[in-house]
Amino acid sequence: MNAPVNPSLYKDHLDTAVAAARAAGAIQREHYQKIEEIHYKGEVNLVTHVDISSEKKIKEIIRQKFPDHEILAEESDLERREGSPFRWIVDPLDGTTNYAHGYPLFGPSIALVHEGGPVVGVVYNPFWDELFTAVKGGGAFLNGKPISVSKIKAAKESLFCTGFPYDRKSRPDHYLAIFKEFMLLGHCVRRGGSAATDLCYLAAGRFEGFWEEKLKAWDVAAAVCILKEAGGAATNFDGSPVDIYAENICASNGKIHAEMLGTLKPFLKTI
Repeated sequence: MNAPVNPSLYKDHLDTAVAAARAAGAIQREHYQKIEEIHYKGEVNLVTHVDISSEKKIKEIIRQKFPDHEILAEESDLERREGSPFRWIVDPLDGTTNYAHGYPLFGPSIALVHEGGPVVGVVYNPFWDELFTAVKGGGAFLNGKPISVSKIKAAKESLFCTGFPYDRKSRPDHYLAIFKEFMLLGHCVRRGGSAATDLCYLAAGRFEGFWEEKLKAWDVAAAVCILKEAGGAATNFDGSPVDIYAENICASNGKIHAEMLGTLKPFLKTI
């Protein structure tokens, strides 16, 4: 059994993550619907000048406080620090496609990983001014108020959420087949376009379940910390413990998790 964690050990780290998220959010508000330039990392994978400037600001704030920590950020190479037990994982603007189209579901996601897993998570939507935060062992919060997953116990009464990976044009039948099964399983399925936000909405009881393939650590690290502290569950599709560096995640309020894994089981060979 893991030893209890004292949340106060990570207070400075949380404060730094919050400051960095708010600073990046200010940049994103300033440029909202004023995108000057869009580049493509793939056919449907966008990056804007706002992603780059947001990441620069986040890293600058982290480096001022913790110069010896590693930083893994989406738009740049891993900054290693030999022997450091701490790694920051940063998505400067989760939901770039939403942002580029003026759809208000986006924002920075910042996690601190220590001793194998996320111990601090901050996800911020600057448009709605919703700040989700958590420290391992200290609970999860939205704008300073405690949050928890929903109490719904049956998948048939649940609202699900998912996202489609960047290779969706080459594998549409696979993704749509899973989507169909969850559409039939519960009330319906939503697709927000920001995995970090989707997982935080799950943590806040707005959804009961989330699944997605081909994600990266910066998509999920912060939100997984928040979800777990809100009482939720997160695993890989096969039910093994969640690995933020793996590329698939099944997350839930914990009460419908077995039903979700059962729905995903027939698709495991094609993932």
